[in-house]
Amino acid sequence: MQNVERDRSDTREAPLPQHALTSIDFYFNADDRLAVACRLAGKAVAHRKKLLIFTPDADTANRVDRMLWTFQHLSFVPHCLADAPLAAETPVLITARPSDPPDCDVLLNLAGDCPPFFERYARLLEVVGAGDQEKEQGRNRYRFYKERGYAIGHHDLAARN
Repeated sequence: MQNVERDRSDTREAPLPQHALTSIDFYFNADDRLAVACRLAGKAVAHRKKLLIFTPDADTANRVDRMLWTFQHLSFVPHCLADAPLAAETPVLITARPSDPPDCDVLLNLAGDCPPFFERYARLLEVVGAGDQEKEQGRNRYRFYKERGYAIGHHDLAARN
């Protein structure tokens, strides 16, 4: 009997993902996705969780950065860009770069696609806007996670207004 080593490039039997640890929550019907992201960042800080906000581009990252300075009148959400010198001590980080994402407890996705590194995080928050394109992108992300067996929580933001 010959000992044949398995071809690891065979996609039919890929290694099991670590998704048993990642819980996913969708916040949908958001009138203002960035405002929802700021609110969720404030909640993460209140629960002493380190949060990474992943944006589709540097412009959106800068807009989130500016909004976090002003969105709450009576409190402050400590934050900075993920490559800033104070990132290690800051509870909310913002990045548009998918390479080498920092270690955090929670990942908040504002990009149109699934972050390629989401399985590294204990929790993933997806914010879906009310526009047609945002809904379609959200449905695609939802389908991607569901097809891979992730349990997904749902939060309808329109029902709260």
